[in-house]
Amino acid sequence: MTAGRQQIQHTTYRNLAVVVKRWPGAPAEFFTAEATGLATLAGAGAMRVPRVLALEPERLVLEDLGEGRPKEKFWTLAGEGLAAQHALRNARFGFKRDGFCGPTPQANPWTDDGWTFFAEHRLRPQARRALDGGHLTAEDMDAVERVCSRLHDLIPAQPASLLHGDLWLGNLHCCADGTPALIDAGAVHFGWAESELAMLTLFGSPPDAFWRAYEAAAKPAPDWRERAPVYNLYHLLNHLNLFGGSYLGGVRGVLQRFG
Repeated sequence: MTAGRQQIQHTTYRNLAVVVKRWPGAPAEFFTAEATGLATLAGAGAMRVPRVLALEPERLVLEDLGEGRPKEKFWTLAGEGLAAQHALRNARFGFKRDGFCGPTPQANPWTDDGWTFFAEHRLRPQARRALDGGHLTAEDMDAVERVCSRLHDLIPAQPASLLHGDLWLGNLHCCADGTPALIDAGAVHFGWAESELAMLTLFGSPPDAFWRAYEAAAKPAPDWRERAPVYNLYHLLNHLNLFGGSYLGGVRGVLQRFG
């Protein structure tokens, strides 16, 4: 998700083609979080990301990867790359710094288990914000609490994998040479790999070639799609808070099913 307040410009910087992201009055550390996420993903060596060329409080200058048509093996390369990224593990859930999912602050304290991390630092903060903003009722909040209390039963034990954290199809970029790259990396953290797969199905879905390549390399549990709505409750709540009531039906559908 791209923060709605950002201004994005394609231009030149030191004779290089670049993308300049600006947000006057951006939250403190907003662009620093994205730069850290990009550096972490680049260090993983799994998928291409744009290089950070300049970082300022209200501006981020990135390598312009161009935009082209997907080459024949685009989706296979993307599936294999994401599987390689998810193979990078950490002993705990969280990240070395807090981040942003779109413009929304996202806390990433190191946490020993994924259930606590997801309940305390993903679902509950978004639900409280929605309640305070008048988007959810007290009954809705009770249902969120029931989902949080059931996470051990709903979600199997999984390791903490390196995640992009905001991986909808728009953040899986096709470069000028037709190869895949990841962009908008302010939400990077270590979490459940299944949650990343779930978001990839929330607003459309990659084609079969992607899933075949990912599944061959990563061997995810065959029933992960049954749990996808639980993971996506976080993103639906975030969209409810950012964009309003059109997402309330989606939120309540998950709560009625799992809460």
